Amino acid sequence: MSKSSIYHSNETVEASLPHPPDKKTADGCRILFIGSGSPAHSLPALKDYEVINAPNYYQATILLNHLHSHSEPLPDAIMGEASKKGAKGLRDFISILNSNLSFSTIPLIIIGRKGIPRSGPAPRVVKGIDEIIQGDIAADRLKIKISLLKKFKILKQQQTLKDGLLKNSIPDARRILYKTDGIFKRGMDIIISLGVLMILSPLMLVIALLIKLDSRGPVFYKSYRAGSSYRVFKFIKFRTMIAEADHNLSKLMSRNQYGAEDKKSPVFVKISNDPRITRFGKFLRNSSLDEIPQLFNVLKGDMSLVGNRPLPLYEARTLTTDLTVERFNAPAGITGLWQISKRGNKEMSVAERIALDIQYAHDYSFTHDLQIILKTPKALIQKDNV
Repeated sequence: MSKSSIYHSNETVEASLPHPPDKKTADGCRILFIGSGSPAHSLPALKDYEVINAPNYYQATILLNHLHSHSEPLPDAIMGEASKKGAKGLRDFISILNSNLSFSTIPLIIIGRKGIPRSGPAPRVVKGIDEIIQGDIAADRLKIKISLLKKFKILKQQQTLKDGLLKNSIPDARRILYKTDGIFKRGMDIIISLGVLMILSPLMLVIALLIKLDSRGPVFYKSYRAGSSYRVFKFIKFRTMIAEADHNLSKLMSRNQYGAEDKKSPVFVKISNDPRITRFGKFLRNSSLDEIPQLFNVLKGDMSLVGNRPLPLYEARTLTTDLTVERFNAPAGITGLWQISKRGNKEMSVAERIALDIQYAHDYSFTHDLQIILKTPKALIQKDNV
């Protein structure tokens, strides 16, 4: 693979663009990396990708225009490091991306080797950043993340164009409504989760003690989950299984309540009469008391009270097609549409659950969330031991 080189002279930039590599890397995924350092040094996973390098946002803009005007393949993602010096260039670059239909669907990812520097721009304030990667990430996970982000941006562009055609330049009232709904939703998350944690703190202490008395292992179960836009976070629940339960999962897949019809089907895992569940863990699950610690995730902003369930990574990796990816286009939540519809029902199929997740992603709003919260208590007691 030949590396791109950019020369700046008299406001003219000439780019020697990379030819298709003799050997495909990361399924031919092409990355535009913005920065003066080595891409692989900033993010080791990039060594497996076809990388085009631009030293700054100005030259990255010219490089994108060059690719577009010569009908060359555009990058699948754009990556750059956060820095105080490049804050203005980043904002200008985002404006250029958003103003061009061909560029607006390319995910923009900011990299921080040891977290985003305190002296750099506040990434969440810089509107237009699609993801922030802190620390290292496996090459296969990076590929999935890029694929999902790209699909989200395409869906958003299609919806924006559709709304624009329907409204014929009428001011977008829905955008204002969704922004207001978002403020109300986050406010409700903080107030309710904090209040419930304070009220239930004595009960949580009792549960913690009983878990320790019932079986060997930690009080809390923590695992990585994929939430909104495939953002990965550490998910917390009260432990309901024996220690090292995850290592025995493969032996129990024949009992999976969401049995896939073929090997290509998306797979949710829910084991009926799971032998790994402890005696007290069975009570916690059937009463949904094991879910209480997730309120800490809600306070942190990893999740919302209402949304689509965050998935274990082995499940999330199977849901990256055009037909299923939309379920990640909604907040992750403790309760949601499928929980109040058919929670604990053995007859629920994979297709039904995905359809309910996608329906919520299309329709969620503050008032819709309130309706789901009001219906949740009735669904807390499960009918089946799952």
